[in-house]
Amino acid sequence: MCPAASRVTSEQRELLIGKYFAVLVFLLLFSNHPLNNYRDTHFAMAGLVVFSQPSLWLSAASIIFNPTFWNIAARTEYHNKTLTKLAGGKPLYGCYGLAATIFCLGIVRDMIYERALRTQPAHPLMQGPLAQALAVALIGSGNTLVLSSMWALGITGTYLGDYFGILMDEMVTGFPFNVTGSPMYWGSTMSFAGTALWFGKPAGLLLTALVFVAYKIALSFEDPFTSEIYAKRERERAAAKNGGKKAQ
Repeated sequence: MCPAASRVTSEQRELLIGKYFAVLVFLLLFSNHPLNNYRDTHFAMAGLVVFSQPSLWLSAASIIFNPTFWNIAARTEYHNKTLTKLAGGKPLYGCYGLAATIFCLGIVRDMIYERALRTQPAHPLMQGPLAQALAVALIGSGNTLVLSSMWALGITGTYLGDYFGILMDEMVTGFPFNVTGSPMYWGSTMSFAGTALWFGKPAGLLLTALVFVAYKIALSFEDPFTSEIYAKRERERAAAKNGGKKAQ
């Protein structure tokens, strides 16, 4: 949802973050802990996730729907100026309207996710001090990435303003974009994982994996398209500059 910063090392950092997170979760669930000998069927590996719960599927649907919606809405705006027309021909108001919609959809998605977790079984290894500490760290770090990204980009930079023709003057390369090229997405994924650990629900980790996949797919569409928007501006600037020189 934002112009990508320098990706010389950001993809490597993201890969490392993903690996470290996977290792932490693996150690948390499958370490040589006395509770691993627990044989109650409620906590057996086969019963970690109750797939028959409708709330689980509703949460999965909302996770997939949100990035799909804003990508379709943004591209429709870029090609047809649909939202700008609805906003009386004012692209800034159209962007604000999309921002408010995306924000509200995010709140609804998070509420559905939290309620879905409450209907799922817990795992004892996700309920100890280590899990709680890791949950706090993930939620804190994730929110830091999200909020600092919004602060650096502003409303229009965060919520697809470039699709409305509202382009940033220059690429943002400071924090958090010097940590990852996609701080909004990574921060959100970390918050989902932290919430899953806080409630001690393996189903939350499964949904977090879905969040990760959904965002990676969204980025595969967003990044090239956004890069082309800014590349087009640079070509137009270069053409105008060359035209001015010829006129002189």
